[in-house]
Amino acid sequence: MKLDGIASFVAVAEEGSISGAARTLRLSKSVVSERLTELERSLGATLLHRTTRKMSVTEDGTAFLERAKRILREVSEAATDLAERRGTLSGPMRISAPVTFGRMHLGPALYPFLAANPEIEMSLELDDRRVDIASGIYDAVVRHGAIDDSRLMVWRLAPSRRVLVASGDYLASRGTPATIEQLDAHKGIFYINRGVADWRFATSTGIEIVRARVGVRVNNGDMMRDAAIAGLGIALLPLFICGPDIRNGKLKVVDLGVQPTPEFIYIAHPEGRRPSAKLRALAEHLKAAFGEPPYWEDRVI
Repeated sequence: MKLDGIASFVAVAEEGSISGAARTLRLSKSVVSERLTELERSLGATLLHRTTRKMSVTEDGTAFLERAKRILREVSEAATDLAERRGTLSGPMRISAPVTFGRMHLGPALYPFLAANPEIEMSLELDDRRVDIASGIYDAVVRHGAIDDSRLMVWRLAPSRRVLVASGDYLASRGTPATIEQLDAHKGIFYINRGVADWRFATSTGIEIVRARVGVRVNNGDMMRDAAIAGLGIALLPLFICGPDIRNGKLKVVDLGVQPTPEFIYIAHPEGRRPSAKLRALAEHLKAAFGEPPYWEDRVI
């Protein structure tokens, strides 16, 4: 049984076709097909159903697939460990991060790290949905907020201060709330992926929850900021999104005399898997790049 055959099988199973696997592996379709045939011959089992349109995994293939993925991952990690012993950060790394934070801050911080470590093969997937880091698909996830999954090991990268903001036109027409209670008379711009449309504030008596009327709900921080600038309501946004718009006057801070519950920028990896040297190095690089307090909070309010 050869590793290149196992790699070809996993690629075909994930892509659904030999042509897709060939693109992923940067091989010809004939080479991928030959490797699959040789693997099936060595195992004495049919791993894939072949049709003219697509390929699907057989029952035997399904039983073999997860172990095949584990074999490839362990071989890759072993090679990476050897490279790290020689002082080189190398090998594949797959990270998931939120869209807005990835575009505005993670990317600019990440590029110098990758330039300094050219042997790292980075896959960065930007997605505002919560991904299952415990599945083992990702080496780590970068997230904003609280991470409650007990199956994760979490490293804090930076604090993330949030503020209530609205456009000057909205506040001029609807009034500027001065207390938590006055928020009830206003429309809110909420983040769908948090589930409940509410705001939480840390008061002297504990956490106070406010459920304002919904003006709009979206699943992206950029669009929440844009909706606030358009005068559709009040939004609770991290300064890494709305800081520039506060500085240039497009958004006004609504000060209620209390602070939203604290949140942070985290990087998390699955519990039980030893984090690689390159992941530890990336976390330290990002902490230094963001700073504490982070640079996006400088000269805002």
